[in-house]
Amino acid sequence: MGNQALQINGFTNTVTTNNHITTRGSDWLFTVSAVLACSAFVVIGLSLTKTRAQRLFHYLIASFLLVSAIAYFAQGSNLGWTAIQVEFPRSDPKVAGTLRQIFYVRYIDYFITTPLVLTTLLLFSGLPTPTILYVLFLDEIAVISGLVGALVKSSYKWGFYTFGVVAFLFVAFSVVWEGRVYARALGQDILRNYTLVSSCLMLLWLVYPIAWGVSEGGNIIAPDSEAITYGVLDILAKPVFAALFLWSIRTVDLTRLGLHIRDGSVAPGAAVGEKPAIPASEPVVAPAADTTTSNAV
Repeated sequence: MGNQALQINGFTNTVTTNNHITTRGSDWLFTVSAVLACSAFVVIGLSLTKTRAQRLFHYLIASFLLVSAIAYFAQGSNLGWTAIQVEFPRSDPKVAGTLRQIFYVRYIDYFITTPLVLTTLLLFSGLPTPTILYVLFLDEIAVISGLVGALVKSSYKWGFYTFGVVAFLFVAFSVVWEGRVYARALGQDILRNYTLVSSCLMLLWLVYPIAWGVSEGGNIIAPDSEAITYGVLDILAKPVFAALFLWSIRTVDLTRLGLHIRDGSVAPGAAVGEKPAIPASEPVVAPAADTTTSNAV
């Protein structure tokens, strides 16, 4: 029995879409979900090779992989979408419908996961906490602007698109420029690895506005092609990024990054890997002997 998600869940959600994914698109979305879920469990397994004080990055990475896996499962199941009238009707039969399927669950995914990705990356650079929070706020503006723009049928969607792109450019500047300034202070090895992973990630993220422009924005490519585009980007920006990042920090102690996380199984002040100290028992003091003597009667 093949994939019946589209038959079970249908294409009526308040309104009926006539510009939507097909079974092939659904199959691809389920495949991406499986890749993300398997990657999350692999990272969880790798975290067990570290002490608890050294697992922060593994937990962050496993979290955004698992959230994305759930979001792609929803999309593959033909859930988490609404239909929006297209601004640019097309003659191509693949995108000829006037009500395009918009997966808002994708933006819920990005609202949760892109801050986790950025937190992972910026903690590695040693960027100050206030700056990290500012970058995360700008990232949320970019995601929300993309969602609102996708849900607008008129040309005003491009206004939200512009807000999102400008916010993203600030994020990219902070990651590529400011992050490298602070990473340099942590050592040449960290600077080199941070430059590699941050540059690769920002180059990938630059493609997302283009994907939005030809799919939710311009109705140029079919929903199946949209699913393939975002799926490939998310595999590269999440599981592949995770593998590259974990390889980059494989020999880095988190205390070197200014991340001092206490492990309850390690005594305060003990070195990483040192067994907890066993408190010395109190010396037993024998009671003083009674030096008084009784007089015989």
